[in-house]
Amino acid sequence: MLTAHYLASRFGQLHYVECGSGEPILLLHQTPRSWTEYAHVLPLLGARHRAIAMDTVGYGASAKPADDQSIEMFADGVEDLIDGLGLESVHLVGHHTGGVIAIEVAARLRDRVRSLVLSATPFVTPETRARAPWKRPIDWVQPKPDGSHLVELWNRRRHFYQTGQDAALTAFVADALRVLERAEDGHIAIRAFLMEQRLPLITAPATVICGQQDDPSMPSVEPLAAALSAKVHVVPDAGVPFPEQRPDEFARLVLEAVDHSMK
Repeated sequence: MLTAHYLASRFGQLHYVECGSGEPILLLHQTPRSWTEYAHVLPLLGARHRAIAMDTVGYGASAKPADDQSIEMFADGVEDLIDGLGLESVHLVGHHTGGVIAIEVAARLRDRVRSLVLSATPFVTPETRARAPWKRPIDWVQPKPDGSHLVELWNRRRHFYQTGQDAALTAFVADALRVLERAEDGHIAIRAFLMEQRLPLITAPATVICGQQDDPSMPSVEPLAAALSAKVHVVPDAGVPFPEQRPDEFARLVLEAVDHSMK
């Protein structure tokens, strides 16, 4: 059974949902989502381990500080949750922005991160940072009195979802509307992150996974895997919303990584 909780942090209350017991697996969501991105993955992991999905600082039901967002700030929140729960070590899973946050956390906590699964995680380089100011917004839309910005937000993401996946797209829009004015900030934080300085500090065995239809993320798979000497799994019939489209396969790959790290 999924249970929801709050935990005090330096930013205020952090919201997380968990199920199961045993080895802790902490899942970090993409921008501008919440724990609900893993709603169907959690029970599959919780059948064998303690599965925890948190709302990143600034998103979902977690505290929303007024400070500029950064990957380092998001990682501070993750550290506060790990320490607040008294977890000596953790298996870390991140999807898109969550993967970048997981890299920063793994670089800080080193041996306390027992395994690292990076799903559709951007590979940030000096070149991508140089191009960042020219990128168009991904999820930010200008609110309009007639509500037409709701349709605009829906259509921004519609092509990432397959026919019959409107419930997942609705969950995305609901999460984005909770943080509409800052829906783009997590993407901006990724583009400013000095990833090349953090990757060499990671000691956890890493696995890089990606949906084959995730066109924005696929180019990052090979360079990221090479930087971490990571295993790679590319999953057909999955795209940007991989955890929602293929929860069984997502959970299987996470459990495989966890099991391998415990041998």
